[in-house]
Amino acid sequence: MKKITNIIFFSILVLAFFLRFYKLDTYPALNADEAALGYNAYSLIQTGKDEHGNSWPIHFQSFNDYKPGLYVYTLLPFVKFFGLTELAVRLPGALAGVLTVGLVYIVIKNLFLNMAAKTKEIFALTSSLFLAISPWHIHFSRGGWEVNFATFLIVWGFLLLVKSINRGFTLKPLIVSVIVFVASLYTYHAARIIVPVLVLGILAINYKQTIRHYKHLAISGLVGLLMVAPLVYDFTRPAISSRAAGVGLFADTGPKARLEEQRSEHVNFSSAFAKIFHNKLINYGLVFFENWSEHYWGEFLFLSGDEIQRNRVPETGQMYTIELLFIGIAVVSILRLKDKHLQREWLIVSWWLIIAPVAAALTFQSPHALRSQNMVIPLTFFSAYGFTVLVETIKQLVKTKQVKITLYGLMTLVIVLSFARYVHMYYSHMAKEYPFSSQYGVKELVNYVLENKQRYEKVLITDRYDQPYILFLFYSKYDPVKFQAEHFLTGRDNFGFSTVNHFDKYYFTSIKFDEAKPQNPNSMLVGTQEEIPEEANIVKNVYGSNNHLYFQIVAN
Repeated sequence: MKKITNIIFFSILVLAFFLRFYKLDTYPALNADEAALGYNAYSLIQTGKDEHGNSWPIHFQSFNDYKPGLYVYTLLPFVKFFGLTELAVRLPGALAGVLTVGLVYIVIKNLFLNMAAKTKEIFALTSSLFLAISPWHIHFSRGGWEVNFATFLIVWGFLLLVKSINRGFTLKPLIVSVIVFVASLYTYHAARIIVPVLVLGILAINYKQTIRHYKHLAISGLVGLLMVAPLVYDFTRPAISSRAAGVGLFADTGPKARLEEQRSEHVNFSSAFAKIFHNKLINYGLVFFENWSEHYWGEFLFLSGDEIQRNRVPETGQMYTIELLFIGIAVVSILRLKDKHLQREWLIVSWWLIIAPVAAALTFQSPHALRSQNMVIPLTFFSAYGFTVLVETIKQLVKTKQVKITLYGLMTLVIVLSFARYVHMYYSHMAKEYPFSSQYGVKELVNYVLENKQRYEKVLITDRYDQPYILFLFYSKYDPVKFQAEHFLTGRDNFGFSTVNHFDKYYFTSIKFDEAKPQNPNSMLVGTQEEIPEEANIVKNVYGSNNHLYFQIVAN
């Protein structure tokens, strides 16, 4: 049985690897955030500074969004070895995705110590398999997404903490757990809220052991404080804290406007009665709970997924529809458990599920698949457990072998068809139905411009699409020393982002053809179909890998 289990587990890891690495360097197209991570790693290798000349920062200024820096530092050996390529930028995320699939198997084996051995084995393997084929997890594993790397670190830290608790808060795994958890704080913003709340909840659930082993907790806590101190200090910089506030819940003026409207409906606008029932705490609190609850809606989880096209696949939820059945079975089964140890273990998983979308709920976009990605882990545990219970129930209640095989076959068929449809929608439809979900066509554009730019004094490029300058830097492997010396970062726009409008002979601007043509002799003009008139001297149409027309180039 152990040999069969090992073969199954290894097969699951191979499947996870294939799903995350197949066409990793070409699909989907590289987006601006990925390009920024890669180019900043490239700049560090070349100069010891980021693209804007900051030496070895904790947060990378980038588009004035101050990205947490650990993923960039993780990229350094990959960019050094593979060069500044899409594959180099995405490799750490894809590897982290595969490793997470392996870790969840080990988590189940270590967390549910009081579960029957055969049940636990099926549960652990199913958890690993369900995460391997999870639309939510695959999507963010196939790219330079810091959130996926942070989720890997959270799962790893969680496993080490569980191991330490099982051994009576053994100091070594406890300290390593703290180190890994702190590393996640340096990787992604949401982890800075999720990790402390998750850990405090686990310690509270195991309060008797927590009190008994307070010395080891104090030592490991001190290690954590020392490690997190540079991050806390960096947050004292106004630029970083203001960016965090820019996407926070209080950046949404809607609840405040509603507050003023409600108070105005009272006879005395400033009365104590009006202030008690209508204030920021209540109004923003209601918005927070609404945002939080939306992450559990069936439409988001099982039907359509995130509203943001970059974060979704057409007609696909964050999970498979069949998993709604499995989760329902799991909840009923868990509520009927009598074993106090199993109740405690499921309480830990439930606590993780409850707090997983908290960071996303504190922002004004909700539900948000990216910011709540760690939620896929506890949901996978519930889904896998429901499947395990269903398998064992069929085994116990159905006596006819043929009926058993039929029922198992039907379940397998539904899962396989759901998975096959997801893969089909991902590879055959996503880029065509969401042509602007990533920056298709830009690589093809840069290649053409690089081959022909020496014939022109200027190259005017539309700024219609997100942060074009960073993709030109990435694909041209532009010298970071030159870029640091010559560029200027604009002020923040309404969404809190900045950009670079010009470097070298490249000018990124809105293309107003009738004005640009006479004012820029001997220039190459690159615009969208809407910006370039049909009668213009179009020398090149630039299509993306999805056969969508993105750019038209005019020789002036």
